[in-house]
This record gives sequence, structure tokens and C-alpha cells, in this order.
Amino acid sequence: MHTRRQLRPTPGRSIRARSIRSHRSSLRACGALLATAGLLISACSAGGWASSAGPAGASALAALPKAIPSALAPYYGQKLNWRGCGVPDFQCATLKAPLDYAKPASGDISLAVARKKATGPGKRLGSLLVNPGGPGGSAVGYLQSHAAIGYPAEVRARYDMVALDPRGVAGSEPVECLTGREMDTYTQTDITPDNAREKGELVDAYKEFAEGCGQRSAKLLRHVSTVEAARDMDVLRAVLGDRKLTYVGASYGTFLGATYAGLFPDRAGRLVLDGAMDPSLTARRTNEDQTAGFETAFQAFAKDCVRQSDCPLGGPGTTPKRVGKNLKAFFRRLDASPIDAGDADGRKLGEALATTGVIAAMYDEEAWPQLREALTMAMKYEDGAGLLVLSDSYYERGADGQYENLMFANAAVNCLDLPAAFASPEAVEEALPSFEKASPVFGKGLAWVSLNCAYWPVMPAGEPHRIEAKGAAPIVVVGTTRDPATPYPWARSLAAQLSSATLLTYNGDGHTAYGRGSTCIDSTINRYLLQGTPPAKGKRCSAA
Repeated sequence: MHTRRQLRPTPGRSIRARSIRSHRSSLRACGALLATAGLLISACSAGGWASSAGPAGASALAALPKAIPSALAPYYGQKLNWRGCGVPDFQCATLKAPLDYAKPASGDISLAVARKKATGPGKRLGSLLVNPGGPGGSAVGYLQSHAAIGYPAEVRARYDMVALDPRGVAGSEPVECLTGREMDTYTQTDITPDNAREKGELVDAYKEFAEGCGQRSAKLLRHVSTVEAARDMDVLRAVLGDRKLTYVGASYGTFLGATYAGLFPDRAGRLVLDGAMDPSLTARRTNEDQTAGFETAFQAFAKDCVRQSDCPLGGPGTTPKRVGKNLKAFFRRLDASPIDAGDADGRKLGEALATTGVIAAMYDEEAWPQLREALTMAMKYEDGAGLLVLSDSYYERGADGQYENLMFANAAVNCLDLPAAFASPEAVEEALPSFEKASPVFGKGLAWVSLNCAYWPVMPAGEPHRIEAKGAAPIVVVGTTRDPATPYPWARSLAAQLSSATLLTYNGDGHTAYGRGSTCIDSTINRYLLQGTPPAKGKRCSAA
């Protein structure tokens, strides 16, 4: 969810009406919202979900025994064979973990690890593990493209920067579901069905997606849970020689980090959980909250847009409500008649891809100028290339028509971690009023995309729960007040659940806060990582 990438036209694509300026943006790896039922909070464990009664009677994730089971000793005692990555100054290795922690003798899974050693000066503090979120974002890719070169120099000087692709993701035996052509069809499926035929087509798309995952990744689908990924992180911690885990996780990475703290509170060191998720929520509540979060982000975009000379959705004085209606009218036009996008594979820009493109730009206000230009191209010049660029970046579709496995891994983790938000199309229809109230612009589509896990080939293993991590060292939870993907109340909730957490608030737009321009946020987190000093209770920061 925190992957930094350049938003720009895909190489080889013609953009005819106007060129899109290249903006440095933080389009996060959480791009699975529209494709795979949103960012459902994961909450399961390998071999059964462990819980205990929380202070308010809610279930709480139970810590694992401190002693390492003898069956796991070979994994904890393994030596990594570091080798070159093909990227200067980086080393890569393969970590072995049990596919099934409940049955370690049943086979291994191979996990991709990368690091960039501390540069100095100053005493080395150990390893700093990073995760960009998703679920499904490549931590190794994030390390090599951003964290190990873009994190503050003083942090990189003292820590070996390390990444582990979670099981089922990128270099760690990736989940596979559909071919590139099949994904093109899937991503263009109408997510705002108007009649029985369109509802049937959407249900069929979800079924075909699930069946593809079941056929191509049958071995993995029962073993890509967040708890298993957290347990893999503990194996890596031991293999790296660190007594405690130091970690920065963004978005879904906060749930992964909090799960680690809940399972291994005595081994949790300095944990930064940025753009926090709330593990106590159901899948439906999570999706509805996130729908409201995207509406909040869109309102901020709308207010900014009408102050700009190139806003195609309204001029000075136009209300955000009117801007939303103008955008919905544009989506309806595309639903009825998709427009050309200059795509080499013949795709046109319809409502589904256009909505994805707009959603993509909500993650970071730095992408708003690109969105205005893309909307202008589409609305005034009937050229959908700009919005298609945004949509493709969101889905991680390459110029060759192939997709990274982000969307596949996202569905696999989410549908395993929680029961489905909805069991049937009828249940979605009953919920439409509440979703459309949460977001008049995006509510209908985000309600329907919440149906996909209903057809998943593997039963869910988890349920909503609290994470308390009693006995853990101080943890920093970071929340952004107008975060579209992880609404600010989630950060407040997670900070309240974790027994040793402090909430650090960023008053601003966009998804996550660390490294996004606030000197206050960055210096506070740097101090915590380097000195172990958490922020003062109630600390708030702004963009300045």
C-alpha cells in the first residue's frame, strides 16, 4: 500500500490528444480495492485461529508460546545464502518456511528476501524490515525502488534495510489466477450492474476469477494468511540475528505488523504502523468505512479541482456535491458508450476502468494534476488514454499486457483472512443504500466489488478480532485524517487496542504519512527508529 512508483504513460502507448505530465506520486500497492473486494482486514492463523477474551468481551489475538517448537528449529537455524540481485548494493536470498505451520513436515515454501546493508556512520542498530501493504505488494520491489534509497539517510546509515515478499506474493511462490487477456476482461466487467443480465455477468466474472486461482494455485490458497506471513517474519528475524523485530509497515502492512506484535509481543521491537487498519471490523464494515474514506478524499479533490484553471468538473464556486454529480454523469456516459484509449490491445475506456483510474489518484494529492488532465482528455477530447494509464498503474498491468500478481495475492489473503462481506447479490442490493450514503460517487461500485469472496474456493480461516500485544515495547501507530484507503478512525482504534501504542496524527490528505513531505512526521518517526523514543501522547503534525 505504500509502494512509490512513477505515474506515467506506459511505454509504447500513444496518447493522442494531450500528453500526460509525469508526476512523482505514491500510488500504493493497495490497488486491489476495485478488483478484489477491497482491502479486507486479514485475521486468521495457520492451523486454526487463536483467540482469548478481550477486556470488553471481544476476541483478542493470543500470543504464541515463547519457546520455539522443536519442529521449527531447522527453519529458525537456517543460514541465508546471500547473492547479488542484479541491482547495485543489494543482496538477495531465499528463506525457507513451512508451508503449513501446523504440519511443518508437510513441505516448505520458498520466500524472497533482499537487503541493503547499513551505510554508516554510527553504530549499526540491526535490521529494519519494511512492507508496503496490499496485501500483495512486493516488499522486495518496494525496498529496491524506494525504501533502501529513499528513507532518511540517518535511518539507512544505522540499519540494514530488509524486505521479505510475503508468501504468495511476487518472488515468494506467487499466487496465479488469470492470464493477461483474462484479466483485461475481468477489469472491464461492469461493477455497477443495472439489470439481471449485468448482475449475472459480474457474478460470473467473480466465479471465473476464483476458479482460476483454485486451478492455478491450489497448493497455496490455504496457506497465505496474515498470521502465517507474520510467523515467516519471525523466522527471518531470527535468521538475521536480531533479538527483536524492527519494522515499518504501511496500510495492510500495519495489520501484518500488528499481528506480529500480537503473536510475538516479547520479540516486537520498534514498530511503525503507518496508515493503520482495524482488525476488529467485519469485511462489510471495513468496505463500507473505506467507501466513506474515498468519498472524503474525493471531496478534498473536488474542492481543490474547482480552484484550478484546468478542472473539467466545474469552475470556481462549484460545490463538491455538484462535482460528484458531474463525475457520475461522465461515468454513466462511459457505461453506455466506452471511448477510445489508444490501446495497442484494443481496450476502450469504460466506466469500470475510468472509476479505477479516478480511485488511483485519490491515494496521493500529488496525482491530482494528472487526474485533472486525464479527465480533461476523456471528457473534452474523447480520449481515454490518460485514465487508462492510471488504471493500469493501479492494477500493475505492464505494456506487454501482463499483470503482476498483486490482484491475485490480494484476493487470496483477503478471502482467507475474513468471511466474505456478502454471500449473494441480494445481500449487496440490500446494502446499496448504506454504501451510496457513504459515497454518492463510488458507493454502488464499491458495494458490488465486495461480493467477490462469496465464491472463493477456500473457506475463510479468520474472523474479526482485537490485537492487544500485551508486553510489547512501545509501538507507533500513524493515522492520516483524510486517508482514503485506511480511514483515520481505524488508526485511533488500533492504537487503542494495542497495549503499548501511541497514536501519531497527520492532518492531511493522501494515504499514509511517513516520507510524504511532513517534516514533523518524518522527524518524529526517525527519532523513534533511531532512539526508541515514541511521540508524546496526542501529537499531531501537518504538511508543513
